[in-house]
Amino acid sequence: MLTTAIAIAAFAAHEIPGLRLFNPMVLGLAIGILWRSVAGLPVRFGAGIVFSQRPILRAAIVLLGLQITAADVIGVGFMGLAIIAVALGATFLATVWLGRLMKVEARLAELIAAGTSICGASAIVATNTVTRARDEDVAYAVACITVCGSVAIFVFPVLSSLAHLTDRAYGLWAGSSIHEIAQVVAAAYQGGPAAGALATIVKLTRVLMLGPMVVILGLFANRRLTQAPGQARAIPPFPWFIVGFLAFAAVNSLASIPTPAMDGIRFATTFLLSVALAAFGLGVHVGLVRSTGLRPFLLCVVASLFIAGLSLALITLTG
Repeated sequence: MLTTAIAIAAFAAHEIPGLRLFNPMVLGLAIGILWRSVAGLPVRFGAGIVFSQRPILRAAIVLLGLQITAADVIGVGFMGLAIIAVALGATFLATVWLGRLMKVEARLAELIAAGTSICGASAIVATNTVTRARDEDVAYAVACITVCGSVAIFVFPVLSSLAHLTDRAYGLWAGSSIHEIAQVVAAAYQGGPAAGALATIVKLTRVLMLGPMVVILGLFANRRLTQAPGQARAIPPFPWFIVGFLAFAAVNSLASIPTPAMDGIRFATTFLLSVALAAFGLGVHVGLVRSTGLRPFLLCVVASLFIAGLSLALITLTG
């Protein structure tokens, strides 16, 4: 009930001028942190928080599959798909590697890498189902992604104008580089409806990569936990909710979902993700977030610049 109430408050806050820049998921996280800091959190709320962080989150990720179709992916074109795949994979690996050099905790670096390369807060909380980082790390990673993506809303249109990018080039660049779907839409439609429409499709194609990425990370996370000396390796736990995500994407590709129903699905997905992020916010100790320092934020900044630069270079080279 508490996480649901916070999600409702986040949607209400999203309607306030000045706060529309932030999606309800991020606002839910912020309200959760504020609640924990001001009012505290009795122990009896623990089970509800865990329920919001796991079953509710996984249900939201499954519903996310209904926003993707095979036709959308095909419409991006082979070269567009190649640019997305190369930029995503290179950014994830480079961010994790750079995180080691900067001595950022491995799980936090993976969360930042997932958020930067795939789809922002949704990717962070989905990745955390297998990496099992601290709630403080999840909150920190979401905050970093939010700041960097919000800056991109204002910077990308200016850089596109200076570089004289075509509508297609700008849409492909924004969709393959900016973190959150809402941020992509806000930035890309400043370049016109054609750029905005393409950027949205490209972004949803990146979201489709969430399934394989979570499975791969789950295998590596299990290996880290079980590969102790003299200990038999356990069978990796498979994130079955990803099967639902991919199955719903297939259903949406084969069947035509009416627009009113799709609007309801989008709302439900965002609401459930807001509930989950409110739960992560409630689990945050502000003092522990402060102790994390600036290095993870700098890592996110560098990763954001990396994916933007690499995507633009690939788009320019391929024409």
